[in-house]
Amino acid sequence: MKASTKDKLPAPVSHMVSAMSGEVAACLVRVPAEVIKQRTQAGVVGIGGKSTSWANLQYLLKNKSGEGVIRGLYRGWNTTIMREIPFTVIQFPLYEKLKLLWSSYDNAELSLLKGAICGSIAGGVAAASTTPLDVIKTRIMLHSERVKVSVLVKQMIAEEGYGVLWKGVGPRTSWVSAGGAIFLGCYELVHTNLLSALKAKALE
Repeated sequence: MKASTKDKLPAPVSHMVSAMSGEVAACLVRVPAEVIKQRTQAGVVGIGGKSTSWANLQYLLKNKSGEGVIRGLYRGWNTTIMREIPFTVIQFPLYEKLKLLWSSYDNAELSLLKGAICGSIAGGVAAASTTPLDVIKTRIMLHSERVKVSVLVKQMIAEEGYGVLWKGVGPRTSWVSAGGAIFLGCYELVHTNLLSALKAKALE
């Protein structure tokens, strides 16, 4: 039996739930990669006295930090999720809304360029809004030892002021906007072409 229209989730809620589920799954891979990348970029020394991705991966796998392999690889998991969920909750519903408004205005399907512009705007807004969460996540991952979020935030504000939470907002907004344009623009192109191909096949 098909679900009635009343039983369906509102589109924005559906977009939010889908985006959150996808991000949680993606973070299973993203967080360890992010920890290793940031340790390497910060010049943290791993196995063999080298600051390379491989040396830092070995350092964590051999539990040289003493915090446990899983805890070491997934340091910053909570704050990454804390950043990614608000990010996707803002980005994807906003992207879908912009697409809907633009296609309704033009009375036509969105082109690659228009999809890219919507993706860029949505990504930029989401990136700027979640910059404080990104700063906190980075500080936790690079901290010399495990530390509570509340303790770290209080220390950051006491030593550097509230402005520290917005450090890097310009670069972050810029690169996420560019990434949103490419990622969501390509997504829109592939999605449109696949739908057209399926419709053409159905008419055969």
